[in-house]
Order: sequence, then C-alpha cells, then structure tokens
Amino acid sequence: MLSPTPLSLFCALLLCLPLAVVFTVNTTTTPNSTANSTGKNDNLRRGKTLFFSPPPPPPPPLIIPKDDGSLFRVAGRVNPKPSPPGSAKKLAFMFLTTSPLPFAPLWEIYFNSTSPNLYNIYIHADPTTHYDSPFQGVFVDRVIPSSKPTQRFTPTLISAARRLLSHALLHDPSNYMFALLSSSCIPLHSFNFSYETLVRSKKSFIEILKNQPGMEARWAARGEDVMLPEVALESCRIGSQFWTLTRKHARIVVRDERLWSKFKLPCLHWDTCYPEENYFPTLLSMHDPRGCIPATLTHVDWRGRSDGHPRTYEAAEVGPDLILTLRSARPRYGDEETNRSDSSVTPRHDPFLFARKFSPDSIQPLMDIASDVIFKD
Repeated sequence: MLSPTPLSLFCALLLCLPLAVVFTVNTTTTPNSTANSTGKNDNLRRGKTLFFSPPPPPPPPLIIPKDDGSLFRVAGRVNPKPSPPGSAKKLAFMFLTTSPLPFAPLWEIYFNSTSPNLYNIYIHADPTTHYDSPFQGVFVDRVIPSSKPTQRFTPTLISAARRLLSHALLHDPSNYMFALLSSSCIPLHSFNFSYETLVRSKKSFIEILKNQPGMEARWAARGEDVMLPEVALESCRIGSQFWTLTRKHARIVVRDERLWSKFKLPCLHWDTCYPEENYFPTLLSMHDPRGCIPATLTHVDWRGRSDGHPRTYEAAEVGPDLILTLRSARPRYGDEETNRSDSSVTPRHDPFLFARKFSPDSIQPLMDIASDVIFKD
C-alpha cells in the first residue's frame, strides 16, 4: 500500500474544509445561547445562518398627561441637553393664539424653504374660540391636546406657555431653542437666517428689565406682601412675553413650583396685572441671569402707548421700507444702567427675527414683498 504523499494529504484537507465549516455553523452556539429564545436555537439546528440578533422593539409611545401638574412634572424630567449627540439641532416654534393664524401663508413660505428635520411647530389654541377653518398646511395637527382657555390679566397665559414648552420638550429631544410667538407675529428674515442665528447661541433671548415705572404696583397686584418670601420686590423683573429659550431654561420653567405658587394667584388689581410679563424674566433672572441675553428678538413698538397694547401695523403701512426699518432696529438690552456697566452686553446688536403686531388684512401686502424683501437676506 502506497504511503500518502504530502500533496495528497493537502488535497484531502481542502476537500474536508467545507464540511468542517458547515458543521461548525450548524452546531456551534454562543455562550449566551442558553439565555436566547428556543426559536433561535431551532433555527441554528436547521442550518439557517443568523448573522445578528433582531433589533429590540421600539419603546412604547409616550403618554403625555393632560392635567397641568402631571404634564409639568414629566416634562421637567427630560434631558436638559439636546439629544442624540451629533444630531441636527431643531427650533421649536410655539404659537399661542386665541384666533386663526392670519399669517399662515407667509409662515408656509418660511417653513417650506427648509428641511422639516430642522424645526417643529406647536400651537396652543383656545378651545373656546370658534375657528372659521382648521389649521392647514404645516400647521395641520399641531395643536397641543392640553390647550385650555386663556384670558388677559390672569395667569392663564403663563400656563399656556408652560404647556407649549412641556409638549415641545417631551415631543422631540432634538429641540434646542424654543420661540414663543403670537398670531400677530411675522418673520423678518428667512428660516435659514433665523436658524443660524439661534443655533449659534448658547443663551436664551428674554427681555429682563429691573428699574421700570410701575414695578411696585405690579408686584403688589395680588395684595400687599403676598409675593413674599418667594419673590421680593427687588427680585421682580419685567419683560416681553415673547422670548426664545434654550432647552435648559425651558426645563427650568416647567419644573418651577416655587415662584409659580405666587404668580398663579389671582390679581386684586387687574389694571396692574400682567403676570406673563413678570413671571418668566423674574424666574430666569433668579436662576441663571448669566445664561440669558436680556433682550427679545421679537420687535414691538410701544412708543406713545398707554392702553396695554403695542402699535398695530395696518395694511397701508406695509412695504419694503417698514421691513428694513424693523430689521435695522437694535434690541433693548436690559436697563440703561446695565448697558452702561456691562461690557458683555454693550457691544451686542442681535437681529430682530420676528415682529408684531400686524393687522390681519396686511397679509396681502406682506405676501407681495415676501420673496424680494422679507426672505431675501
């Protein structure tokens, strides 16, 4: 009998190799196989190759509470930083309205000029108001289900803004900045301009004024010394109710219970009761004043007004000159003495991104200059 040569042994080895591979794949299990399902082991025995385990099922949908207390508590527990890391930051546009949105066609152009992956829209619509037509286009299905009636001279406007913030925090962890707007607001720049301005900022834009006429009357509107000890007179601040907050500050607002326990009390003197103009600047000036730029990016004209309503721009006033004038205006940064003493504030000249109030019938002249003026940066 001939002894096997090295060449014949090598050929035999090559012929047996496929059988060894098949045998290994069909019979070998991982150390964790005992923890796996029986069905998976059966597949292995049948010779079916499994390259990886199937992905875990998605988490159950988040149930957002409708009552304010539970809603604020759940929203207050979200991650204060936008996530997931490396994903595109988003802007949350929050419309607080008691009427239809007369400038929806203008906003449609604004939002449709960019990717929907860069923004979210939320609407707090007073359910007691009759809407001639439902919200359409980019605004369809954007009304938050916890919307409740609102009324001036009451804390209901604060509650509405907190509901909007809560829904925006819970809905999308990528929401980075949160802008509160009214139905009479219009954009002054393109979406891309606004986006770049806001995502570059690590601070909130909220008007914070200290030494203002009528401060003591506002502070005592619920009764003398009622605000103590949570809010001392020297801690009280005033500012525009329209602001843009970071995710960190949005979380601070919805988590707050201490100051809210005072600001939610009804006013005894309605003519000095503007809770929404005091609560937010007071809260953030007490918690994180250095994290705020003390100015609003929503232009409004209060000159010569004493009835609690800013100037309303009528259709006949709308034109390129008005838009350019509003754009070129410089925001007011805190009190005058702050501007003179704080070198970090004095040189700033942030652009106004929005403006109010515009009359509903000004929509057509605004649309006429949308492409060539408003959205041309």
